[in-house]
Amino acid sequence: MNMIRRSFAVLMLLAVPASAFAADARCNDTNLEQLRYAWRLKGGVRLIAGLFFPTKGVGNLRTTYPVGADHAIHSELLITAPNGKQDGFYAYESQIDDRDAKTLMTYHGYAWGKKARNERTVFDYTKRLARIRKETTEEVENRVKKLPDTPVETRDVLTAIYFLRQHVDTLKAPMQTSIYSDGREYPVIFRPGEKSTLTIEGRGVAVRQFDIVDAPGGRKWQGGVKVWLSTDERRIPVRIEISQSIASMQLDLQSIDSCAFKVAERR
Repeated sequence: MNMIRRSFAVLMLLAVPASAFAADARCNDTNLEQLRYAWRLKGGVRLIAGLFFPTKGVGNLRTTYPVGADHAIHSELLITAPNGKQDGFYAYESQIDDRDAKTLMTYHGYAWGKKARNERTVFDYTKRLARIRKETTEEVENRVKKLPDTPVETRDVLTAIYFLRQHVDTLKAPMQTSIYSDGREYPVIFRPGEKSTLTIEGRGVAVRQFDIVDAPGGRKWQGGVKVWLSTDERRIPVRIEISQSIASMQLDLQSIDSCAFKVAERR
């Protein structure tokens, strides 16, 4: 069985230049989208970071769209070392209501070496509360935070990328909004960029770049996100770059295992 799985994975990787960006009938036959990436740390910090944890590995972006009476779109991005989660990981997870695109839940966690941390926030818009649970190697903390009386758009990294995919054709100018990270909201700007071509696995792919950057004034966000979306109707995140403080991680698409983005567009 393991041999079959390994052979299938190799075939999928080799198939990227020919099929990853072509029309795919599977887009209409499943409620699952699964994209696989290779990642690496960028910049001079990778030389120092390599002494403590991996500087490259694999990523898996999995999005499950609702079926029937369910309305939650569930997304998760798992970033691991080459040998898998047992050697350390970063994880992002989100739930979005497909009726109004509200973020229902957001999660971010990591484990490298002897350090581990994760934080989950569940939003209760009826009671205007955010219920936060943070776990570290030292302690567990539960708290409740009051949401603003005036409704604001609450997006984390994954729901922000989802928003950009839905609005790639209409977002023509910078848009100020907020990003939710580590239990706090930060003012940011969604900034559309130019169209270009990326070379992925030897194949040129037409993309459009979008940046999520800190907005002047207010609480300063130390992070940053860049995403290059394919210009076809599926708007695949071909490359994602996530920055935090002094480190930057770049994920490049390797294969498309299944694609259900059209399901979301038709809802």
